Amino acid sequence: MSTGIVYLVGAGPGDLGLVTLRARELIAQADVLVYDYLAHPELVKWCKPECEVIYVGKKAGFHSAPQSEIETLLVKHATAGKCVVRLKGGDPFVFGRGGEEARTLAKHGIKFEVVPGVTAALAAGAYSGIPLTHRNTSSSVVFLTGHEDVEKHELQIDWRSYGALKGATLAIYMGMGHLKQIMAELIAGGLAGDTPAAVVQWASLGRQRSVAGTAATLADLVASAKLSSPAIIFVGEVVRNHSQIDWYEQLPLFGRRVAITRTRDQNSELREKLEVLGAEVVEIPLITITKDVAKDSLIEILTELGGYDWIVFSSANGVRYFFEEFLKGFPDVRSLGLLRFACVGKATAREIERYHIKVECMPDVASGESLADALIATGSLDSAKIVVVTGNLNRDKLVKKLEAARAIVDQLPLYKTEKTDLANDPTAEDFRQKGADAILFASSSAANSYAEQSGALELVPGATKPLIGSIGVQTTETLDELDLCPDFEAKKPSLDALIEALIAKLGPR
Repeated sequence: MSTGIVYLVGAGPGDLGLVTLRARELIAQADVLVYDYLAHPELVKWCKPECEVIYVGKKAGFHSAPQSEIETLLVKHATAGKCVVRLKGGDPFVFGRGGEEARTLAKHGIKFEVVPGVTAALAAGAYSGIPLTHRNTSSSVVFLTGHEDVEKHELQIDWRSYGALKGATLAIYMGMGHLKQIMAELIAGGLAGDTPAAVVQWASLGRQRSVAGTAATLADLVASAKLSSPAIIFVGEVVRNHSQIDWYEQLPLFGRRVAITRTRDQNSELREKLEVLGAEVVEIPLITITKDVAKDSLIEILTELGGYDWIVFSSANGVRYFFEEFLKGFPDVRSLGLLRFACVGKATAREIERYHIKVECMPDVASGESLADALIATGSLDSAKIVVVTGNLNRDKLVKKLEAARAIVDQLPLYKTEKTDLANDPTAEDFRQKGADAILFASSSAANSYAEQSGALELVPGATKPLIGSIGVQTTETLDELDLCPDFEAKKPSLDALIEALIAKLGPR
C-alpha cells in the first residue's frame, strides 16, 4: 500500500468567505478530515459522504485530544494510504502548532503540504476597523502569544521588553486569561498607560464583539463586557481611530442572531445574504437529505434522455445526484442533447451552471408552483416530455400543473428527505439555549417541519424568543394554521423582501 499525504490547511478566522479555494478543493477530496475547535463547523459539510471526520477540538480548560495523539492520527491515516486534511483555525504556522505536526510527518517520511490561511489577527483588524500598520505611527507588527507555560504556570514572554517598543502594533493571541497581567507588565516596561488598546472576540463572524480603551483600562472594560476567548488583543496607536472605520459592526444585521430552517444546500442563498449584512445565522437542521436512487427509473430515463424536452430540478441536491449518476454512463455533457433545464432557486441554478449549462426557466419566487407557471408561460408544454427530479416527498402540485398543461411528465426519484434527530444535534442545542432575535420561514414546508419538531426545539428559560418572519401570504397562512403567528411578512415573496422586512422589524440596535 502506498503512503498517503497530509495537508496542513488553514481554516481561516471564521467567515467561510475567507477560506482559500485550495482549502475548499482539498476538503472536498479528503479521505480523512481532522479539525479543530476554531474551524467553522460548516467546513465539514464540504466533505464527500464517505470521508471520515475526526474532531480534535481544543478550547480553554478542555483538551479533547493531546497534541501527540493528533500527530499519531495523522501518521496512522497517511501510512494507510489516505488523503488526510488537517484543518486548523487561522493559519497552521501562526500559533497553530502546524510546525510541530510538519516535523512529525517529515520524521516519518510522510508527504505533506502546508496551505496558508487568514490568521486571526489579520481578520480581527480588518473586521473591527483596526489597521495593523499606519503611516507615521505604526511601522511594524508583532504577533505574540499570551499562553502560559503549562509546567511553570508562568507567561512565556518577557512582556516588559515589548512595552518599550516604539511605533509597533502588538497583536496578542490567547491572552484573555492573563489580560490584566499582560497590560500591567507592558506598562511596567515603559508602555504609556493611555496607549490605545482593544479586544476583538470571534472576529469576522456575526457574533463578533469588540471593546476599546487604553492599556490601563482595557482589562476592566473587557471584564465588564464579559468578553472571552477566542479573541485578539491589540495594543498601539492604530486602535485610536478604529470607530471611524469600523465598517463591519455598522452593518444593519450585525449582532443579530437569525435562525433559518432546513438544510444548508436549500438555504445557502438566504444564509449568504444574511451573513453579508452581519447576522449570526443559526441553521436549524430540521431535515436530512441523502441520496436514494430509484435504479429502474434511472436506467429507463437515462436510456431515453434524448427524447425529453425539459428536465426540472427543485433543489441543488437533485442536480448533484443527477449528474453523479449521469456521468457514470455518459462522460460528456453533450450527451444531454437538446434537453432544456428549469429549476427553482438561484442556488440550484448555480449548481447546474457548474456544468456550463444554461438554465432556461427559473421563476422569481422559489416554489414548485411558480416554476410550473413559468414553464407554462414558455408556451412549450403541449405534448412536451418532461422529467422532474424528485425526492421521496414528491412535488405533486408541480407535476399536476404541468400535466394539466398537456405535458407528459416522468418523475425521477434520486434522494430522500427525513426528519433530523434534534435531541443530540449541537445546532439545535445552541438554539434551545440561546434562542434568536428572529426565525425566518421561506416556505410552508419549512413551517410544517418546524412545527412537527417544535418539542425538540423548546427554548430554555432565559433564551431569546425569536420574532417569526414569513416570506409571503401562502407561508403566513400555514404559520397561522400552526399557531405560529408571524410577526412580520415580506411585501413580496422573495428573499430580499423577507430580509428587508426583518431589518425594518428589528430596527437599529
